[in-house]
Amino acid sequence: MFLSRSCSRLIRSSATKWTNPQKSPQQMTTKLSEVFTAGQRSSFHTSQVVNSTSFNVQDEEDFSERVLQSTVPVVADFHAEWCGPCKLLGPRIESEVGKHDGKVLLAKVDIDDMPELAMKYKINVVPSVLLFKGGAEVDRFQGNVDDDMLQHFVADKI
Repeated sequence: MFLSRSCSRLIRSSATKWTNPQKSPQQMTTKLSEVFTAGQRSSFHTSQVVNSTSFNVQDEEDFSERVLQSTVPVVADFHAEWCGPCKLLGPRIESEVGKHDGKVLLAKVDIDDMPELAMKYKINVVPSVLLFKGGAEVDRFQGNVDDDMLQHFVADKI
């Protein structure tokens, strides 16, 4: 009983804060949308760079510029958000690439966002990790691998 009275008081007080008899419903809707969009701008981050040695590939042109034309070797992680093994492998690849102080970069490619790029490189399993050096693919593996294989995959080619 006490709880229901408190709740109804809270609802009435909240309603009076949001309703103003001097403003039309259109003005209230406009004000609410301004508040919502301002909140979105401050909390939405659009950077392509994940950290200094890894980045998210935005499109095929970006892939060409940042992976194929790179002067340092690039590990390309072809993954999908819905893929469980990808979620396990991704942080491990980032960590391994980060150990090499910029001598190798990590490009993250979401196959759902860029299916043409996945088809071009014959990605039929996720995760698939390709290593590019001098604009050409030099090695690849598919699926989740152990730490030793991951370490050798990255270190042997740089």
